[in-house]
Amino acid sequence: MSFHEIRFPARLSFGSVGGPERLTEVVTLANGHEERNTPWAHSRRRYDAGVGLRSLDDVGEVIAFFEARRGRLHGFRWKDWADFKSCQCSADVAYDDQVIGVGDGETTQFALMKTYRSGTETYGRPIDKPVPGTVRVGVADDELVDTVHYEVDATTGIITFATAPDIGVDVQAGFEFDVPVRFDTDLILTSVETFRAGEVPDVPVIEVRA
Repeated sequence: MSFHEIRFPARLSFGSVGGPERLTEVVTLANGHEERNTPWAHSRRRYDAGVGLRSLDDVGEVIAFFEARRGRLHGFRWKDWADFKSCQCSADVAYDDQVIGVGDGETTQFALMKTYRSGTETYGRPIDKPVPGTVRVGVADDELVDTVHYEVDATTGIITFATAPDIGVDVQAGFEFDVPVRFDTDLILTSVETFRAGEVPDVPVIEVRA
């Protein structure tokens, strides 16, 4: 997949609408009961970047970004202001926000993930695009030092330890992250007259599997 490691301007994604989408296949049986299944292990997010535009200069900036990505051809990073941290959006990132694995004495690489909880149910979301400089890592409730005890690949979300964590200890991490996306259109229609009247162009954006 062709992907550009550049973020869509965060000030323009602020105010956009969007969120996670699931694909659920529902079959209604003759007795009225349902059978439900999904072919997707993970949700896919959609956004409309046009809603965040506030001026003609904003429109021009989006068009430049769109042209540089060649429309739908190249992916890019997107800040989802409603969900961009390993913790609550109002909290500060901490090294023990998430448990991303358990040491076995041999494994040195662990993938970042965020766990969503509701009642007894959980969902683990892979995090492929952490924001550089925001990742904090700990092992067995002790925070480690970046580039000394571990290294972060900000393009894949993989943590590589200098020494494999001991057997049975929790591997923890906290981070900010972006969503890997692409434009979901090869056409952006704009009108100076309608924009000044409060209309904004549709700029659909969809998550891609990194």
